[in-house]
Amino acid sequence: MASARPLMERLRHLAPEALAFGVIGAGNTLLYMAITWALLGIGAVKASIVATLITTTLAYLANRFWTYRHHTRTALRREYTLFFGFNLAGMVIQSGAVAIGKYGFGLTEEKDAVMFMGVTVLGIAVATVFRFWAYRTFVFLKPAVDGHEAAVAEMDVVAGLAELSAEAEGRLDAEIAHEIDAQRRAV
Repeated sequence: MASARPLMERLRHLAPEALAFGVIGAGNTLLYMAITWALLGIGAVKASIVATLITTTLAYLANRFWTYRHHTRTALRREYTLFFGFNLAGMVIQSGAVAIGKYGFGLTEEKDAVMFMGVTVLGIAVATVFRFWAYRTFVFLKPAVDGHEAAVAEMDVVAGLAELSAEAEGRLDAEIAHEIDAQRRAV
């Protein structure tokens, strides 16, 4: 049973993130549909683009400050760019599933509506798992260390810098002494 304990521990830590991620995803899906519906007058494609930009930005903020709030923060530009990029990759996964259903299996919207919805749901599920993994792995880096571990890590960094500084100072002193000795011999 020893091997099951680490797995259960990981799942226990992962479950709150997965739940928050799911709530944000469901809320953003509803918001996306509402924005698209409200803006259909400007055209379906334009409405979809506006809805995507708004919901992606809101999803980033919600995930940053709720789902992954305990993770190390990096530059906003870096995180948002990766977040947006992985969202696009997820969109390709979702659209790819629909394309495979339509062009690979010959499903038609009129005759196979239920099958189309099944393929769409499968695509959404795979894309959601991909996004969750990508955000956790690449966008919102591993959880920040607690206060004690941070203090110990900071002390290690300071000690390492002091060691490097002393080594550099020793090398510099040796180079200066060598240079002075060389100048004395030249005179």
